[in-house]
Amino acid sequence: MRRLLLLTAALILPASAQALAQTPASGPVAVPAQVAPAPARVPIYGIEIVQTYPHDPDAFTQGLIIRDGVLYESTGRSPSTLRRVRLEDGVVLQRRVLDPAIFSEGLTELNGRLFSLTWTDGTGYIWNPGDLSPAGEFEYDGEGWGLTTDGTRLILSDGLPHLRFFDGQTLQQTGRVPVTFNGQPVGQINELEWVDGEVWANIWQTDYIIRINPETGVVVGVIDLSALLPDRTGMDPRDDVLNGIAWDAATQRLFVTGKKWPSLFEIRLTEAR
Repeated sequence: MRRLLLLTAALILPASAQALAQTPASGPVAVPAQVAPAPARVPIYGIEIVQTYPHDPDAFTQGLIIRDGVLYESTGRSPSTLRRVRLEDGVVLQRRVLDPAIFSEGLTELNGRLFSLTWTDGTGYIWNPGDLSPAGEFEYDGEGWGLTTDGTRLILSDGLPHLRFFDGQTLQQTGRVPVTFNGQPVGQINELEWVDGEVWANIWQTDYIIRINPETGVVVGVIDLSALLPDRTGMDPRDDVLNGIAWDAATQRLFVTGKKWPSLFEIRLTEAR
């Protein structure tokens, strides 16, 4: 029970307090006579490690995908980079160093092109996956944190308690959905991955991944990854955090890592509790 309470506290972030602060003080609020039913229990999954691979401990991982057995990774800070990485030994096969003014964020692939975000510039970049050469730009409002795709749309997180959807052709925003856990908004949504019809998301500065129904924004599951990398001696607990989800749909394999982590893990979920 104590762990469930800690989990709830970790996921329900200050957005709910901000919403309350914005409620007009217009007099007494009517209290419904009927008590609302208790929210449905959200399953919490553990993990087991299938395989451990080397990962560049200098890579401040922001976005991670895998295609045809090769990892593509965007890293932040200065200089930010875009990389093709060999899974088996972590060797960087190709690296594009970005302009020092760019703080790179989330990464995905759609229609044979790579798309990446920037943190505060409101500019996204399009790349050719074969040689990481530039193929265009697009604009969006607000910050850019995580990015994934359902095969038709781009799905963006910006740290606030919602997901935003962009048309895959025009790259214009077409909608958004609030993200909630037991009816409360969830902020700090970071790196994203599309996994079998759900959006999976790192929650920044926690060891949790949430599973989001993209139609409703409701969190339908939580994955506890606190067992990964138990020895974090010398690592910054504010920065060197879990971030990076790659789902290989062809082989049904799941990979995760963190910012400046020395390892990348192939994992599988254990039975929910």
